[in-house]
Parts: sequence; structure tokens; C-alpha cells
Amino acid sequence: MKQSNAAEKLTADQNQLAKHAIQVHKFGGSSLASAQCIVRVVDIIRQHCQLNDIVVVSANGGTTDALFALYHQAILQTETLEISLHDIKSMQAQLISELLSSSNEKRLLTQLDADCAQLKKWLENSPQQHQADILAFGELWSARLLSEVLSEKVCPSFMVDSRDFLVIDNDKACQVNTQVSKTQLYQLKQRHKLAVITGYIAKNSQNETCTLGRNGSDYSATIMASLVGALNVTLWTDVDGIYSADPRVVPSARKLHRLPNGVAKELGRLGNPVLHAKTLQPLTDHSTHLHVASSFDPSISGTEIGKFGQIAKQELSVTFLNDLLLAQSDSFTGNLGEQAQQEFSAVCGDDKAGFIVIHQEQQKAVSQWLASHDTEVKFTPASILATVGHKVIHHGDVQARFKRSLRHSKTFARVNSPNEHSIMAVLTQACTTELLNNVHHDMTKDARHIGLVVAGLGNIGERFLEMLPAQLSRVPALENVHLVGLVSSKKALFNNDGIEVNQALSLYQKDAQPIDKSELMSWLANHPYDELVVVDVTPSEQFSLLYEDFFKQGIHVIGANKWAASSSTDNYKSLLASAAKSKSLWFGNTTVGAGLPINYAINDLLNSGDNITEISGIFSGTLSWIFETYDGTLPFSKLMLDALSQGITEPDPREDLSGRDVQRKLLILARAAGFELSLADIKCQNLVPDALQTLSIPDFLAAADQLDSFFSEQLNQAKEQQCCIRYIARFSVSESGKLTAKVGLEVLSNNDAFANLTPCDNIFQIKSGWYQENPLIIRGPGAGRDVTASGIHSDLVNICQRLNTRQSQVKLKGID
Repeated sequence: MKQSNAAEKLTADQNQLAKHAIQVHKFGGSSLASAQCIVRVVDIIRQHCQLNDIVVVSANGGTTDALFALYHQAILQTETLEISLHDIKSMQAQLISELLSSSNEKRLLTQLDADCAQLKKWLENSPQQHQADILAFGELWSARLLSEVLSEKVCPSFMVDSRDFLVIDNDKACQVNTQVSKTQLYQLKQRHKLAVITGYIAKNSQNETCTLGRNGSDYSATIMASLVGALNVTLWTDVDGIYSADPRVVPSARKLHRLPNGVAKELGRLGNPVLHAKTLQPLTDHSTHLHVASSFDPSISGTEIGKFGQIAKQELSVTFLNDLLLAQSDSFTGNLGEQAQQEFSAVCGDDKAGFIVIHQEQQKAVSQWLASHDTEVKFTPASILATVGHKVIHHGDVQARFKRSLRHSKTFARVNSPNEHSIMAVLTQACTTELLNNVHHDMTKDARHIGLVVAGLGNIGERFLEMLPAQLSRVPALENVHLVGLVSSKKALFNNDGIEVNQALSLYQKDAQPIDKSELMSWLANHPYDELVVVDVTPSEQFSLLYEDFFKQGIHVIGANKWAASSSTDNYKSLLASAAKSKSLWFGNTTVGAGLPINYAINDLLNSGDNITEISGIFSGTLSWIFETYDGTLPFSKLMLDALSQGITEPDPREDLSGRDVQRKLLILARAAGFELSLADIKCQNLVPDALQTLSIPDFLAAADQLDSFFSEQLNQAKEQQCCIRYIARFSVSESGKLTAKVGLEVLSNNDAFANLTPCDNIFQIKSGWYQENPLIIRGPGAGRDVTASGIHSDLVNICQRLNTRQSQVKLKGID
């Protein structure tokens, strides 16, 4: 929202707003740690929230820790209590002063004074009785401040103390009284205002303050989502998503863009540093999707958790828990073993082998439980290392890989989780960083997912798609490539769970929807893949203008489209700079020569240290056919019309005869060779007389015999010299550095390398420091749906080989 019209937009008619599904946005402590952070949060809310959404907040960063320290000082009756209380108050007062206008500042400071007076009273007289009330102040202050800032700068807002509606049974289980909580929440809602609600705190059935445990604000957010039936919950935090391992410990961890609900819940149970065990519980019976995103860089696509198809179900991650206990007893076998696992929510267990794995603080409770069964128990320090994925215990290849990855470690047992989403190794020593990294490498080294979008579904695009199923099944580099988008000039089909490649074109015809540029870029900017490759098989200059946006989003491009690579010098330089900055790859081998490896050859020469001095040849398959076939037996116009009827020329043959296509191709190759020039620097002979250039296509074809005398004269003059005529492109650089470039009709010896081609062939001749007397020549079909489509596939394999070895930089501010 623009600030000037924010209030107007957010205070629109309630019936209109009700059409939008409610969203819940939760901001963690690090996201609210300073005035600068809060300003960033306000901007996120401005862009992403509607009035009927809910904002849930943690305490400002560091506040809860400070309140805990204050509580312990009160218990110990230390002399620094007064100083610590003053520091907390000063920190809050500074945030208020930095963010609010003078009138609201004065009011909130007065409320802060009252709160601190109450806080001091509890700390001095009854800290243990009021522990939860003391800790609750962090969320109370955070919500009050954010609500006031929003009311000043964005839209009408109100603060809600979650203790006024959220009822749980007790601090330990934190089970929600759903009906009471839902009724009371709806009674507190205010029309035309955005609700800012405290996380982490609630009340029990005795009306006493309770806390939901560390990271309880995430749990609060999902509870509120379940109460209001929210479509989405976004956890705005200090990392940009969920990773395949803890990125603080495993530098090669990759972001998991989408996670099935069950897998995410298992990750939270087994120690993921962002997800927490209780967070997903309230969403079990809802279709709500959970997002994890970074408030420090909201433009980066985060992780989405929900119900997904097969691609998301292929994701694997590795997690660990140290400081556990392995408890072995006869009572942990059979039915009693199952009962013990449920009673203590064991990390894992085996009722045949007679053991469970528990957290250290559960040792006393387990001992007491076993005492009632009069059996002995052996406790051993332990840890677990787990591979987590959708129904992973049913994948024999994953089981085998996990076993191999642990071959050098002392493993007590391997256990499959009852929910089927994890395979756990029980270790009788701590899980080391080295072991974690080694296992993560073995389990996820081939897991990068690459999304493929094909733009242009004409002759070449169709052939590319026809060839795709066989390529995906036989080329290892394409193992994790998924066709996810099909785009034409007016319609598109996108499917995050993949488009069935064998039915791609029929699915497009059936399901494609109208799309404009902004909708296309919105989808591409939020794709759920490690990498995205756009294959541009369009002839569209308009589509090529999107390359800059693609590169800014880190999207890779394979272009058979010549427009971008032959655009103005300034635009071409800008595209190269944008691609380099975002590490986007841009391949275009089929822009010249269809599937012939001319671009690869030039690149290889440059990489090997050679200097290219000349590029020449016949670059047009159409003009190759025409001049190899034209011998004077038929008038030139009849030959041209024959080529048109066979589909050899463009629908308007003047596109070929103008030489502009050859001119662009020469420019592309010269730039690929490292030279800076533009189309204007390349002289171009147009073979169409001025009088015919502006006619309509039918009128031009009707007057085509006006071409005959010119070409007959050119051919006869060449024959008199025992030569032939060909349309040649030439680029050269002199020893002094002078560039010369032209395309046009030339008279060649019948023995020339360019004189005797199979009709439609292209030929490229390169002279360089190493290929001077005996030039490098590449010759072959320069057009055709098969060779062009295969050239695009070659680019796809090349680009995927590079991407599969690329390590993404983990953007990590820290984990709460």
C-alpha cells in the first residue's frame, strides 16, 4: 500500500474485505529488535496485510531473556535488580521515543511507567507466584508499540492481549479450549481495524497467566489461524526458510521451498532450529498453509508448508538431537514398551529391543514409572541423527544410502518413526558436526530441484517438448528437472507440482489461463525451486524485454530468440551485468546455427587463450537453400515461391532476403567473441528493391518477378568468371584493432569452402591466432525443428550440469 492511500484502502467496505481470506502474520523477536527492524516490519505489513488479517508478535529481541534474568535476580534477591529493571524500561522507552509522535509517545511512556511499577512490586514481593505475569510484559509492550506505530503510519489498528481470549489447560500440555477461545476472540474483533495480538502468553481455566514455552509465539500464530480458519500463516523471522539441515552447522544446506505438513511436523519434533514441535499441531485438521520468510529480506521466497504433490514429497533433510538418554529395560518391550513411548513422547524406541530414547530432563520421571513395574533400567548418554522425508521409511534406496552414510560411525540402532517420515540412527555418543555434514552430503547431494518453463509453443517449442520425456529419463544431469510452466503470447499453464511431460501440450490446451506480464513475473518471482530455467523459443522482441527482470530474480535463460543478444549495445551490456550480478546463466547456442556448436566453439577458443580475428560464413539456412539451388534454370521469383510453399522461407520472404536475420546473427557471434559493436556497425545488403519493400505480402508476391533481372544478371556475371553467388556474413579485426563487418551477396570461386553446401546448410569459418592458415570450419544443418530443438536440449543439459554443482549462499541473520 502507498502510505498516502493506506487508510483509504484498508478502511474500505467490510463486505469487500471479507472476500479476502484471513492471513496471520507472526513477527519474531529478532524481527522487532530495534526501531529499524520495526520500521521494516511496518513496511511488510503495509504490503502484505488486509484489515481482517491478524498480526502476532513476540517480545522485542532480547526482552524475554532480560525478563528471565530479572526474575532470577528477584529469586536470589540480588542488589542489581533495580539497575536491571531500569535497563529494561530504558530500552522500551527508547523504542517508543524513536517510533512515535510526541502525543502517542507520552501516552505509551505513562503506560510503561505503570507496567514497571507493577513489575517491580511483583519482583520484590512474590516473583515465583507471578513468573508468567512477569514474562508476559515483553509481548504486551511489543504489541502495544507496533499497534500504535501502525495506527500512525499505515491504518487503524488495535492491540489484543491474548490472555483476554486464549484459554489453555496448563503450561505443560498447552491444549487449547477451542470453543471458548474462538468465541472470545470474535467478541474482541474491531471492524475496520488491524489486530495486533500478543504471542507466547495465554490464560488457563483458573484465569492465571500461562506461557506457551520458548518460541511459543509461533504456536500462538498457528492457534489463532485455526481459530479463524486462516488460509495462510507467515512466520516472519531472521532466516529465509527451512533448510535441509541447520545452516549454522552445515554450510552446504539448501533451502526446502515446500514441505508436506507431516514432514515439517517431524522436523520440528527432531530438532529443526526454525520449526518447533507444537507449531504445526493446530493446523492438523485445517488446509492452512504455513510460510517461513525473512523479515530482513522479504523479497526472497521462503518456505511453504502444506499439502503438495510428488515433487515436494521427494525432499530429504537431515537433523539431529544431542543431550538425550538411551533407556533400556525389560519393561520397554511389547505393550508396555508402546505405552512407555506414548507416556513420555519418546524421541524414538523399539518395543522388540526394549529401549526408548528420551530427553535428559525426563530421567527421573522414567525411573519412577519403571519403579512401579519393579524393573531395572540402564541409562546411557545418547543422540539421534535422522533423515526426514515424506513416507521415507518406504524408500529402500534412501534406507540403503542412510545405512551406508553411517558405516564409519558407532550406531546403536536404526529406528523407523511410527509416522513413517523419518529414519533415525541412535548413537551412544554426541552427533558431531563432521558426521552431520557427511551424512547430509550423502543424503542430499542429488536433491537440487530445477524448474523448467517453456515459452513459445510453435513448431520448435512443440518438438522440444516431444523430445523432453526421453531426455529426462536418459540424461543424469536432468534427473531433478521438472516442467512447471508453459507460456504462449496470451496464455500460460503453471503447476508447482509439475506438468506431466508426456501430456504437456494437451494439458496446456485444456488448462491454460490468460496471463499478462505482471502475473507472469509474479509467478516466476515466487517459484518454489532451487533454480528456475526459462527456455525462450519465441520470436518475440517483447518477450526478450523480460530478460532483465528474469536475471534480477536469479532466473536462468536459454534463448533461441535472437532479439536480446542482438539488441542495442547499452541494453546488451545491461543484460550481461544483471546476469552476472545475480549469477544467472544465459545460454543461446541456437540463436545462430540451430544446433551447430558455433557459440560453444567461440567460447572454448576464448577460454583457451586464443584470439579470434575473423568470423565468416553462410548463416541463413533459407539463403543457403536458395543460392545453392539457383542455377538460372528457373527464374529467381519462381524458385523463391517454391521455397515459400515448402516452408523454407518465412511467410514473408523479404524477412530472409533483407539480410537482417544474418546481420543479427553476425552481431551475436562478434559479441560472443568479445567485441563491442552494434547492428549499425554491420553493413547489410537488402536484396529486395526499394519499390517492393513497403508492399503488402500478397502484393509483393504478385510482383516478385521484378526480382528476376537483378539475380539473373548477378548469376551470369559470376558464371562468366566460373564462380557462383552466395550471401555471406563477414567480421574481421585488423592488427591495428579496426573492426569490419558486413553481410551481402558475394561472388565466390566454385572451389571456395562456402560454395558447395548441401542446400539449407550453414557454414561458419573462424580464423584466430591458432587457426590462421587453416581456419576452423563448422558446417551442418542451420535450420529445422529437430536440430534446433536438440540444440536447445544441449543448452539445457549444459546449464543443469553447472547448476547441479553450484552451492547457494545461505542468507542467515541468526536463528531465534
